[in-house]
Amino acid sequence: MESQLRTVIRQKIIDAQAAPLLLLTRRDVWLPAVKDKATAVIGMRRAGKTSLLWQILADRHAQGTPREGLLYFSFEDERLADMQRHDLDLLVETFYQLNPAWRDGRRATFFLDEIQLVPGWELFARRLLDSENIELFLSGSSARLLSREVATSMRGRAMEAVVSPFSFREMLRHAGREPAKPVDRFTKAERSQLGKDLQDYLAQGGFPEAQGLDSRNRFELLRTYVDVVLLRDVVERHNLSQPQVLHWMVRQLLGNAAGAFSINKFHADLKSRGVAVGKDTLHSYLAHLEDAFLLSSLDLATDSERRRQVNPRKVYPVDTGLIALFDRSGKANVGHALETAVLQELQRRGNQVNYVRTPAGFEVDFYARGITGAETLIQVCADLDNPDTLAREVRALQDAAQAWPNASLQIIALNPPRGDALPSRIQLHMAPDWLLV
Repeated sequence: MESQLRTVIRQKIIDAQAAPLLLLTRRDVWLPAVKDKATAVIGMRRAGKTSLLWQILADRHAQGTPREGLLYFSFEDERLADMQRHDLDLLVETFYQLNPAWRDGRRATFFLDEIQLVPGWELFARRLLDSENIELFLSGSSARLLSREVATSMRGRAMEAVVSPFSFREMLRHAGREPAKPVDRFTKAERSQLGKDLQDYLAQGGFPEAQGLDSRNRFELLRTYVDVVLLRDVVERHNLSQPQVLHWMVRQLLGNAAGAFSINKFHADLKSRGVAVGKDTLHSYLAHLEDAFLLSSLDLATDSERRRQVNPRKVYPVDTGLIALFDRSGKANVGHALETAVLQELQRRGNQVNYVRTPAGFEVDFYARGITGAETLIQVCADLDNPDTLAREVRALQDAAQAWPNASLQIIALNPPRGDALPSRIQLHMAPDWLLV
């Protein structure tokens, strides 16, 4: 059995190192750079984690590392189905048998994809970092490779790189239309095309495989993504006893993208329908959905833990393309999709994000705090043509600014307002421009 496994591993290493480098859409993902720590590439299924590994491999090769020092190895292979932790040593030994000059003297880079399929992989990965001169990247589409589990299992020896569906810029890059010049130098025709591209992005989303599909095929594809996440990464993973409640919760959350969600109200609704489920169970279900990267939720921006707990959370899908799957209003919901896209971009840029509700009852979509401590209050609006809409957005920002006097005030919109200019302190950004900064 071991000889057969060794033969399979040897051939996979040879094939991978001889394979041509893949020409993939370049991803703008922040990668940690801390010596002697593994990088765990995490994110929702089908978001492009394997593609990112190949991108990094190609980068290392372009920077001068020979192909024999770069090992991509996928464990998603039926010939490796019975592989155990002790068998992982065969991978290391076979690699160095094929490339003896790389042991100790030179620093190789290992890209281990779907490694969570091998029980006990965490102990192997820690020992690999301790005993060999390598740079290590780990990736997997199972919830077993989620960030909090990696942090626990690796005992501080791993840092995370989160892969999301395409950003607006990445979508344009994938389509071969990434701007080669600043947006303020666009012609009128180019700006019109950019606006159309953004409308398409908000409707179709950024999952790589969904690009260019017609509506029916895109819906079916995205529906399978959600179904697999719910079944494998939540229900089976956590052995849920009430999967129907989970499905009701998902329909509620994704059918009301960018809306407020209260566990207490949802619990009361279930109780009125005769469904017996505890509030703690519902809290855990929401946490599982976030752990699987299907959605994210925002707390109220406040220093009071009690206020944070009693106020509802605002919930957003991982991708704007998921909104139409669950929304039953029949409307385009461009505003909710734009708000979702802005949140995703804020998170990509490393911001901590909350929402704001002022004592006067005004709500501001986002309070963002950057890694340098810079604060921003942001309102997102699809259309500012209506003077009442503009006045409401401005008033909310001005009211919230009393509590956050150091925050910059911004409105991000698809269409500019007509008539009077905004107050001097408030910055107006057209959505395509802001998303491409």
